[in-house]
Amino acid sequence: MTMGVDPRDLGDEDLIRELRHLHETRSETFFHGSDDALERHTSRTQELEGEYLERYPDRQVDPERLREGARQRSA
Repeated sequence: MTMGVDPRDLGDEDLIRELRHLHETRSETFFHGSDDALERHTSRTQELEGEYLERYPDRQVDPERLREGARQRSA
């Protein structure tokens, strides 16, 4: 069940803005939100992230964020 605007109806800029906002508020919700708030935050994040991945299946991946990049940094 989608609460708020269906992610499919958001333009690219709005989708990205919403995702950034959810990621900014995650810690506060996790540490201080009610169980319902945390559940809703999690489900909304999954909805928006799922839509983003559908639109951008070949999104740019930073090589430093891969295991090989981590190995090179620690060497």
